[in-house]
Amino acid sequence: MSDTFNTPSSVDPRLLEVLVCPVTRGRLDYDRAAGELVSKGAKLAYPIRDGVPIMLPEEARRLD
Repeated sequence: MSDTFNTPSSVDPRLLEVLVCPVTRGRLDYDRAAGELVSKGAKLAYPIRDGVPIMLPEEARRLD
């Protein structure tokens, strides 16, 4: 496993290619500064903890 993947502020680009929003099944944008994966369609931001995206809608932050 690459060291970059283990860094909380970074996510493996290959993982980003396959992940989709569990609500809309749409594309996610990576917000490096916030450490989140953002679904514009669902207006949710999924947290990344210890380099692992938490893809549960109940764990996501609502976007205004």
